[in-house]
Amino acid sequence: MAAGKWIGGVLGFITAGPLGALAGYALGSLFEHGLDAVNRDGDHRYNNAYDAYSGNQSYGRQQSYEGERNSFMFSLLVLSSYIINADGKIMHSEMEMVRRFLRQNFGEAARQQGEEILLKLFEQQKQMGMQQYRSVIQDSCHQIRANMMYEQRLQLLNFLVMIAKADGVVNPQEIQALKEMAIHMGLSAEDVDQMLNLESGASSTGSLDDAYRVLGISPDASNDEVKAAYRKMALKHHPDKVAALGEDVRRAAEKKFQEINDAKDRIYKARGL
Repeated sequence: MAAGKWIGGVLGFITAGPLGALAGYALGSLFEHGLDAVNRDGDHRYNNAYDAYSGNQSYGRQQSYEGERNSFMFSLLVLSSYIINADGKIMHSEMEMVRRFLRQNFGEAARQQGEEILLKLFEQQKQMGMQQYRSVIQDSCHQIRANMMYEQRLQLLNFLVMIAKADGVVNPQEIQALKEMAIHMGLSAEDVDQMLNLESGASSTGSLDDAYRVLGISPDASNDEVKAAYRKMALKHHPDKVAALGEDVRRAAEKKFQEINDAKDRIYKARGL
């Protein structure tokens, strides 16, 4: 697992706290490489003061981007390890779904590296026992809440819902785990319900009730309430707000945003708006 493929280089806020402990176990030498990169300051040579200033500015921005993205990706894998094993079983079919999810959303390097990290996290989970690991996950969610922007946490939750839905069935244990993590990350159980209904709410063959669930309102809401709910969702989930995490994350956010728009269009059409 080489540094710089998917998670590597500067590791951001996951170098400390409960996520740092899991990263130390799951990433091994890669984690140490990340710390070295954070602490290294003598690798750049400049011809003059202006070049030094410009170079440091560029290097600093790159480090900030790497740290933010790597923290997001590792957080995704940690929380995924809990979702996948929410019912106490790690099925081959579920792992295959996660492999496909990582490959489709982030590429082949992510699939390979992500799978290696997940297997390490499952080992840690087994050693700790489910109750202790659950406590670590809750603490990790608090760390994510303290260090990650609200819109990024929403996109993180969206990916977790996508993983839970990957095999076509979201069981009660998975829903409970999703809502539990959402609340500990400073989000809400309603956010989970809205995301669980995105595909069916956006589809012309899905229930119109699901479209209302996407917007978080009931079918008897007034037209003004429908419009207000849509504006709120559009602001919360706009793709530009997660663009700093990379083009692959932005593309996934755009798909989610389009599904919200499609759900809104179905409601507007049914109401003649």
